[in-house]
Amino acid sequence: MFLHSLASAFPPYSFTQRECWEGMKDSAPALALKDSSRSLLQKILLGNSGIERRHFCLPNPPELFSRDASSLNHEFERNAPRVAAEALTTALHQAESRPADLDAIFICTCTGYLCPGVSSHVAEQTGMRRDAYLQDLAGLGCGAAVPALRSAANFLAAHPSATVAVIAVEICSAAFYVDDDAGVLISLCLFGDGANASIWSGTPPCDRPAYRAGDFRTAHFPENRELIRFVNDDGKLKNKLHRSVPALAARAVADLYRQSGDDPGHILAHPGGRDVIDAIERELGCPPLTESREVLREFGNLSSPSVMIALEKHLASGNVADRIWLTAFGAGFSCHSAQLVRI
Repeated sequence: MFLHSLASAFPPYSFTQRECWEGMKDSAPALALKDSSRSLLQKILLGNSGIERRHFCLPNPPELFSRDASSLNHEFERNAPRVAAEALTTALHQAESRPADLDAIFICTCTGYLCPGVSSHVAEQTGMRRDAYLQDLAGLGCGAAVPALRSAANFLAAHPSATVAVIAVEICSAAFYVDDDAGVLISLCLFGDGANASIWSGTPPCDRPAYRAGDFRTAHFPENRELIRFVNDDGKLKNKLHRSVPALAARAVADLYRQSGDDPGHILAHPGGRDVIDAIERELGCPPLTESREVLREFGNLSSPSVMIALEKHLASGNVADRIWLTAFGAGFSCHSAQLVRI
């Protein structure tokens, strides 16, 4: 399948890490924490996390971190379709296409639950045809964008004349709350909200160079499932995040990289965090993952949209590679990759 365009969208509110700390340090939930937990929050938010700013769907940092389960899910239901539709509208404009031109959309998310899924709401908001195929992929965590691309590729293999959209959208703040669990605290310091949409078809655009996506690969490590996953905690999504995750991710990425040939191309990796990027660079012995670090710095860990936003940054740089190797990983534990080749 061939890439025609991709675009990102973010909520209107953004805060530096220091603004997050200043906004929450005297809130009731933060004051109820153990001293060690408050110290952890301060260390991450004011330290060298590799993150400067994040986007959220609410304008008030204390409110971000002090909502009940019902309010959290409401924010996901209200904002995930809106941000996804904004990204899709921009991507369609770039591709000189209309919503009615889409034969299918594939949407991945893990930070909330809707039935019917986010795809139903996006189709309605953007004015897609009633006979368009809608598919939601849930539960794949931060690595979900690459399996979503693979699903789109399979659809296009069966329908070569179709045009499809792939959307990764996460309202990570819908899983924010404060307690003394280290994984919960680290998560609310690292993650942000956003979406990315890309337009694909079975034929390349005729007016410019294009990339063909293929060579999809996946590796599952269920024995490590409890190291990184969401669990339901009184209706809230609680992120389990073990300190061994950076090394685990780096080994999995290296394994897929070795399977992908002698020169898979320019590497674009999901920016799971500063320590994750550091570990991948050490394991692969590769040049700095510049785009991954830029995404992390400007937006934090966005979960599934992150790797696609890194791709967007690379394509906008003006110094694009002929071969690009995408990799993303997360809950499961699972790791995925795909290769884009310029034609």
